[in-house]
Amino acid sequence: METQRQKKIAGVIQKDLAEILQRAATDGGLHGTLISVSKVYVTTDLSIAKVYVSIFPTKKADELLEGIRSNQPLIKHQLAQLTKHQLRRMPELSFFLDDSLDYIENIDKSLKGDENPIANPDLLPRRKKS
Repeated sequence: METQRQKKIAGVIQKDLAEILQRAATDGGLHGTLISVSKVYVTTDLSIAKVYVSIFPTKKADELLEGIRSNQPLIKHQLAQLTKHQLRRMPELSFFLDDSLDYIENIDKSLKGDENPIANPDLLPRRKKS
């Protein structure tokens, strides 16, 4: 369970990191690309922050995530400059791709498609694992 301090630090990191990444994307010529920070988890000792990034359109997501990971020291420095009056120590940043939007989209496609178990209950026995 996260403490109030962890939640507060995660919120500060999430807000400032979203600004940094979106500004870097527009300055880098990636107009029409939306980069958002969906969730940040900070460890109890406040030394590591897991950052979940959502990128739209998703076809460029892996390439952009690799770019973010390769520029991690620069991003950490910019974040430290923004939060220097709020945090004593900047946690190490680990970036992960948030694929929850793809997951939701796949569920919607399944429900709208031919294999909708709600509309066609005959599919249910076929879907059960043995």
